[in-house]
Amino acid sequence: MAGHSHWAGIKHKKALIDAKRGKLWSKLSKAIIVAAKLGGGDPDHNNRLRLAIDAAKAVSMPKDNIQRAIKRGTGELEGGNLEEVLYEGYGAGGVAVLCDVLTDNRNRTASEIRKIFEISDGKLGSAGCVAWMFEKKGMFLIPADKVDEDRLMEVALDAGADDVNRVGEKFEVTCTPEAYQAVSDALEAAGIVPEMREVARVPKNTVDVTDPDVARKVLKLMNRLDDHDDVQNVSSNFNIPEDVMTQVGSEA
Repeated sequence: MAGHSHWAGIKHKKALIDAKRGKLWSKLSKAIIVAAKLGGGDPDHNNRLRLAIDAAKAVSMPKDNIQRAIKRGTGELEGGNLEEVLYEGYGAGGVAVLCDVLTDNRNRTASEIRKIFEISDGKLGSAGCVAWMFEKKGMFLIPADKVDEDRLMEVALDAGADDVNRVGEKFEVTCTPEAYQAVSDALEAAGIVPEMREVARVPKNTVDVTDPDVARKVLKLMNRLDDHDDVQNVSSNFNIPEDVMTQVGSEA
């Protein structure tokens, strides 16, 4: 799980920058559009939509933007013609990479994603080549200095979380997607504020990346993919040891 936590922490910092320039709002709008398209526009009866709206609110997306995205998804407004695609491939050092994409032009996006892999010393693979290495999990990252470990474990596990682990300076709480909302609500009720929360593809096992040059290439690939307008989420199974992360951290 540590590899995912590394990237999740880096992605959280990037999200703060992306939110300021409006880029993240565009991605979250797409997530809301597709959720509403697939399950209807009522978040009380559409869990995926509720999660997408919560993510949008977490970065202060205006209510009007959220409502417009819902209406595009339900067909009340134009602009809801988006397709879900999962791209799979390998980064430097053979690490597995998954990209959740929402696009209105599959051919264009596939070409651009393939190029990103190639310039980052990676390779786009065929469907199913690495997806089996991951499972969907709810995940929360909480700064270790903001919460008592015993209290966190009591609240999270009682709400249905699978595990609570310390990863560096943070606690990582994981749960099934079905338990995500209950755990999120319990943490909020207890006054425990995660710095990041998401339902994501988490690796079943991780691959240690001990070569700083390989680590740089892996992180550049992850960043380039995450910067693509059509990419919603990027997951990988790398684990960069702390001493190596310190060497490349300024570039992450």
